[in-house]
Amino acid sequence: MNDVTDNGSTSTARETLARIIDTSSPATLLSCGTLATEVSKIWQKHQQGVEVRALDTTDPNASLLLDRVADLALITDTLEHLPHDEGALLLGQLRNYGTHQIAVLVGETPDWAFADFIGLGFRRHAELKSDNGALTLYTYNLDTYNHKRAWNTPENWANPEMWGKAWW
Repeated sequence: MNDVTDNGSTSTARETLARIIDTSSPATLLSCGTLATEVSKIWQKHQQGVEVRALDTTDPNASLLLDRVADLALITDTLEHLPHDEGALLLGQLRNYGTHQIAVLVGETPDWAFADFIGLGFRRHAELKSDNGALTLYTYNLDTYNHKRAWNTPENWANPEMWGKAWW
C-alpha cells in the first residue's frame, strides 16, 4: 500500500489504518469516515473478492446492516460529530453483532473519554498527530478482548459437578 501516503501528519493515520488492514486481511471491510473509506478503497483495488461497504457519517446507524457481519470495521472522522449516544450505539452494535475487529481513530472531543472506550471493550493503542490535533487509536478484537481467567473454570465453582448442566 505504497500509495496510501500523503503530506505530513495525515499520512501517519493513513499508514496506521493501512497496516491494520494489511495485518488482518479481511474478506469484508466496513468503513465510516472520510479517511477510513479512502484507505479502504485503495486497499480494495489491490485485492480480489474483498467486499468493502461504507457507512454514511451523518447517520451511520441508519445504514448499518446488522445481518451482514464485517471482519474489520474502520471508524474515522465520525464520533466527533455524532451525539455520544449515537456513537456508543454504533460501536456497541458493531461489537455485539460480531464484527471481528474494530479500529477507531478519534480526535480530541469532550464527549469521548478513555473510560468510554474501555467500557465498550476497546484498548488504546496509539496517539497520532494530525493537522487538526491529536488522534487516538482504539481497537477491539473479538479474539483478545476477554482473556481467559483461571478462576472461571469448573474446578473453581461452588458446584463444579453442575458446570454446563444447569443455567440459572
